Amino acid sequence: MRPNILLITADQWRGDCLSALGHPCVRTPNIDALAAQGTLFARHYAGAAPCSPARASLYTGLYQMNHRVCRNGSPLDDRFDNLARLARRAGYDPTLFGYTDVSLDPRRLAPGDPHLRTYEQVLPGFSVRELLPEHERPWLSWLRSRGHAEATSRDIHAPPGTRGRVTSNAPLYRAEETQTAYLTGAFLRWRSEQDSPWFAHLSFLRPHPPFVVPAPYNTMFDVSDGPPFARAASSAAEAGIHPFVAWQIAQNRQSGFVHGAEGLVRDWSEEEIATLRATYYGMIAEVDAQIGRIVAALKASGDWDKTLIVFCSDHGEMAGDHWLFGKGGFYEASYHIPLLIRDPAEPGGHVVRHFTSAADIMPTLAQRLGEPAPGHQDGRSLAPFLSGQTPASWREAAFWEFDFRDIEHGAAEAHFGLPSHRCNLAVLRSDAFKYVHFAGLPPLLFDLSRDPQERENRAENPAYTSVRLHHAEALATLRAAHLDQTLADTVLTAAGPVTRRGGW
Repeated sequence: MRPNILLITADQWRGDCLSALGHPCVRTPNIDALAAQGTLFARHYAGAAPCSPARASLYTGLYQMNHRVCRNGSPLDDRFDNLARLARRAGYDPTLFGYTDVSLDPRRLAPGDPHLRTYEQVLPGFSVRELLPEHERPWLSWLRSRGHAEATSRDIHAPPGTRGRVTSNAPLYRAEETQTAYLTGAFLRWRSEQDSPWFAHLSFLRPHPPFVVPAPYNTMFDVSDGPPFARAASSAAEAGIHPFVAWQIAQNRQSGFVHGAEGLVRDWSEEEIATLRATYYGMIAEVDAQIGRIVAALKASGDWDKTLIVFCSDHGEMAGDHWLFGKGGFYEASYHIPLLIRDPAEPGGHVVRHFTSAADIMPTLAQRLGEPAPGHQDGRSLAPFLSGQTPASWREAAFWEFDFRDIEHGAAEAHFGLPSHRCNLAVLRSDAFKYVHFAGLPPLLFDLSRDPQERENRAENPAYTSVRLHHAEALATLRAAHLDQTLADTVLTAAGPVTRRGGW
């Protein structure tokens, strides 16, 4: 019998923030319990950032170099296969709760279609039960129905009297009224209506900014909690490592993280940065509690032993590391993300320390459902790991990309004096080193064994010339090996088309 499929994404959750992986203060008991019965991937990485590029890799199984979703608002080419279409071929009606941050292919839309004026569309193939776009109006109207007459805009995220200030004060809505709780309730009601195997994508907004969370989570962590920040002694010293880092720090605005705030992140005090990180940890605890609610409901309904669960994030969060908040660039905190898969058909209890990619989820589900993707895939199935095995010739490094072009305003292009197609970087992160290749700027090389905080660029150090060359060649080989093979693997012969997937 086909399993139920539950894909849960939590937006902007960094990979080290799980107690199952030894975080010094964050506690995620419900995810830890789920991981104990499944497979936890300790070195899992996003394929890109921010949301739209990262989710394109997750949904299609492709690297950014092939799906070409470069920024929020870059359309996803409609020719690509995706998780929702895969689920439909397997006989499911894949249903969305939340959002997918996909921009539809404009070539398939009429000139006056309102979808052309927003990047927040739904991945083709999904049915929608509960949509939660960035304006959050469905959730706001739900809050008003619960007596919160003041829930008329996203100002609801500012605790009373604190608009624009960093604070651990709670907003007016309660723990049972968060966006996470709202979507969880919608999913559980829908699940109770199903009488055949189902496929649901529960796309949580949190712990995405703005950084605010209701009691008891707002005071669950102290400013002194957590590991030391990975950063230089000052934002000015941090900026000196590379022109791109200097530009990132100069562009990092407070308004993206605290509702109503003005100014730059680098202007926040030590205490304000630590307060925001403590709030971020509280938001993670709040999502973990709702995942516990889901697990309890699945067990009570009899669905637990019929449901395959995938929990992951789209990308990470800097959370004050390197004097930054948000995501993007090349740092570990932006791209290392959680992944656990609990398949009731497998024994579970595994922790995988091989490098895995967001692009691996699509081929994993394709194999599990017996519906292989018809076109090119950059990821590989994780199915052997779920049964405690290691696939042959598994990757020895993580790979991700970041495109910082600005098609609408040209800010990055003007700042660096580069055309849009050279405003990008690619990262190869091996066990001991991280190599960052820019299309239009000097490279970076970090010796992670000596410099785990990524504070010293050794790209121009003669002692590391061979290391830099090795990683540059490995990156070039990876790119060449992953060029789109959709039709390259097919040849027309006298006997008709012949296709050979994966080469010899």
